[in-house]
Amino acid sequence: MKIVNVLMFLILVFCSLKTATSKELNIYSHRQPYLLQPFLDAYKNKTNIKLNVVYSSKGLAQRLASEGKNTPADLVLTVDIGRLYIYKDKDLLAKINSKILNDNIPSHLRSKDGTWFGLSKRSRVIGIAKNEFSKGEVSTYEDLANPKFKGKVCSRPGSHVYNRALMASMIANNGYDKALVWAKGLINNLAKRPQGNDRAQIKSIFSGECKIIIINHYYYGKLTYSDNDDHKKWANAVKIIFPNQSKNDRGAHINISGGGVAKHSKRKNEAIKFLEFLVGEEAQKLYANVNYEYPINDKFERPIKLKKLGNFKEDKLYIEDIAKLAPKAQEIIDTVYW
Repeated sequence: MKIVNVLMFLILVFCSLKTATSKELNIYSHRQPYLLQPFLDAYKNKTNIKLNVVYSSKGLAQRLASEGKNTPADLVLTVDIGRLYIYKDKDLLAKINSKILNDNIPSHLRSKDGTWFGLSKRSRVIGIAKNEFSKGEVSTYEDLANPKFKGKVCSRPGSHVYNRALMASMIANNGYDKALVWAKGLINNLAKRPQGNDRAQIKSIFSGECKIIIINHYYYGKLTYSDNDDHKKWANAVKIIFPNQSKNDRGAHINISGGGVAKHSKRKNEAIKFLEFLVGEEAQKLYANVNYEYPINDKFERPIKLKKLGNFKEDKLYIEDIAKLAPKAQEIIDTVYW
């Protein structure tokens, strides 16, 4: 009888532990804590599920791979398709099928095999000095290589994932040889060596170092609505252009923030529910209001601050092609010393 009681006690303990752990989710995140916290708070308020997050800009894919079946991770959240694709390439993501995810995410912004999903959109845009150029004088990515802009262009290093993705899109749309010629022209037009982040590019127009820059659109939003008066002055010196908008052109380059369920997650159903929450109306508004990113689907209303940037046509290139072309893009970047 004592043995039976002990066994019953152990079973109850095991069941209670299982119940407790099912009320938690473990997330590996490349996103900064202040950007992710509003989503964690909103989801916890809805579900009372505890969300544990490991934050790191590097090494999480390697960590997940080394942990194997023993990993505590349930979800991966990151930015840029190149970073997200590393997880797929290493076979670290589970294949899932969710009607909510499939209905809310355009097919070119999610994997064909259900391993990764775009959660918000960001565009790599051109910034120009106000009152410096005539209307339409700078309107495409290809214009950045025009010799008449020699000494006027500024950019962060080409090997950064944002520029490498742009370079990959140039290859996808124009072919390798034309993309190489474009990159050489871009480098010839630089006002200074590639350096700094996208905020620094905006400042470089304010300071007069540059007249044309390449940035992700949301950096302009952050500086425009910053509490820092200097940041507002930097942004006020810049006009944003969404490139390649003519009727027969491809549209502005799009990248994503995204995520997937860890292959060896012990809580796959709960992990899927969290991803579904992230593509719902409440979370999509947060993406826009917290980081000025665009909703993953145009059916979601854009906040007024994003509307002020204007409507634009997006390049509908299947985004995984950008990840696959990343090695070729880096090859060109190294060749031209970008």
